[in-house]
Amino acid sequence: MEHRITICTSCRHKGTTCRPGYELIERLRQAIALAGEAVSDTFEISGVACMAGCDRPCTVAYHGTQKATYLFGDIDPNTDINDLVAFAEQYADLQDGWCSSVDRPGKLRQTTLARVPAAIVAIEASKARAS
Repeated sequence: MEHRITICTSCRHKGTTCRPGYELIERLRQAIALAGEAVSDTFEISGVACMAGCDRPCTVAYHGTQKATYLFGDIDPNTDINDLVAFAEQYADLQDGWCSSVDRPGKLRQTTLARVPAAIVAIEASKARAS
C-alpha cells in the first residue's frame, strides 16, 4: 500500500460513551472498496488508540510515502464519507501530497487540524542548513 488512512478509535463525543471511530473505519473501508481499484488498491485503513484530537472527534489522518500528512477533525461517519473518499482520490494523485484548503473536498476545507510536510523534505532542508 502506498497510502494510509488512520482513524482515531478513542475519540468520543463529549458527555457520551460513543466512540464513532470504529463505525467510521468500517464505513470508509466499504466506501473505498466501492471507489474502484485505483483507490482501494493504494490505501490501507486502520485505527489507532489516540491522535490527540479529543476536542474534535473523529480525527482522521492521511499519510503517504514522501507526502505531506493531513489530520482532519470533526468527521462524522454518517455524513462525511464522500468527502473522505474524494480526498483519498485527490491525495493519491498529488505527487507531494500538498494541496490548498480550497482544493479539498467539502467539509475537509474547514476541518483541517494539521498538515505536516513529508519527513524527507524536513531532512533535506536540515542537511542544506548544516552544510
